[in-house]
Amino acid sequence: MRRVNPRQMKKAMQQMGIKPVEINATEVIIKCPDKDIIINSPQVTRLEIAKQTVFQIIGNIQEKEVQESKEKEISQADIQLVAQQAGVTEEEAKQALIEADGNLAKAILLVKK
Repeated sequence: MRRVNPRQMKKAMQQMGIKPVEINATEVIIKCPDKDIIINSPQVTRLEIAKQTVFQIIGNIQEKEVQESKEKEISQADIQLVAQQAGVTEEEAKQALIEADGNLAKAILLVKK
């Protein structure tokens, strides 16, 4: 494979109307529905091509699974039940249910302490 002279490449890009801009970044995170893609120590270049912006990212990739929020699993009925049984506010009951991973008995015991 033939090596490309960086100066010639820059000049050719300018002739085509492409404007590269280096961005000083320490981390890039791409959020997907089921995972986050984390790029550490990235080299980020922003390219302006025909009135559109393109980002080129080079770096060390790490994927991280996204855990569903426990708040989505907790029903209003569960919150009201814990609040009533423990004699606390609904906000305190909700927090206890989050800490107890939705376990009603454990949440009631948590807030009674």
